[in-house]
Amino acid sequence: MDAIVLAGGYATRLWPITRRRPKMLLPVGETTVIDGVLQSLEDDDRIGTTYLSTNEAFADEFEAHIDEMGYEKVQLSVESTADEDEKFGVVGALAQLIDREGIDDDLFVIGGDNLIGFDPSEFLDFFEERDGPALAAYDVGSREKAKSYGLVELDGDRVIDFQEKPDHPKSTLVSIACYAFPADSLRFEEYLSGDNNPDEPGWYIDWLQQQEPVSAFTFDDVWFDIGTPESYFETVEWKLDGGSLIHPDATVENSEIGDTVHVMAGAEVTDSSLDRTIVFPDAEVNDCDLDETILGEDVHVEGYNMSGSLIINR
Repeated sequence: MDAIVLAGGYATRLWPITRRRPKMLLPVGETTVIDGVLQSLEDDDRIGTTYLSTNEAFADEFEAHIDEMGYEKVQLSVESTADEDEKFGVVGALAQLIDREGIDDDLFVIGGDNLIGFDPSEFLDFFEERDGPALAAYDVGSREKAKSYGLVELDGDRVIDFQEKPDHPKSTLVSIACYAFPADSLRFEEYLSGDNNPDEPGWYIDWLQQQEPVSAFTFDDVWFDIGTPESYFETVEWKLDGGSLIHPDATVENSEIGDTVHVMAGAEVTDSSLDRTIVFPDAEVNDCDLDETILGEDVHVEGYNMSGSLIINR
């Protein structure tokens, strides 16, 4: 089978940090958001090619990352968009990619901005056992949170109802961006020809489960949907287990380093206090008190007390 890792979003809620950096390449501890999934697929013998689906704006960054990491199965597939307003929608982009790359095998699809606690290979085991379309589902524990996702209703592990971003969720079990389809269930063109919603993949799942059985792989491990500064901090906090990570090539002098702090290579922190702060490479912090703050590469701040800030060089 083949795999598609979705990395075509522009992450506008994380701007300016992601204005020129794809959020899938944001550091999370000693790795990045996307590398856990890519490495798992690299190691799974069932996967032939992993198509990393992105846009023209971020293609060069991903190409360089693939080369740097030495992935052998990962192949970049670029949609012809360079701006948020030009997006095809996820379903539309999938249909175009399948046509562009000539995919006619079973297919695994996962969001590149999701950090999941289970190994994708476990999900693929489940998919093979069910011999039909499958999705991964997670209990977010809050009906308010459930409003932002596709709500799944199950009979055993069979999906019997699906609601995309309901105003009044009946439960808290939601579908995450993790799907597997047999080759004959890749019916995106049929779906789109019926004037259906081309955006969220949940609309396609809702349509598909009315055509054929769809199964749900439910899991209790962690899941982070990285779309806001808050969710990014939560992800880093989990990865660091609340602690701090100081790169050996960073300089930290006469400073208090609190919880969930990541100081990257070449950064300098002096005479400062940092808590829940992420300092990108080659940034300089002097005489500052920072909390819930992200400093981009080469930023220089001195004499500031800041909370809840995202700062980059223009």
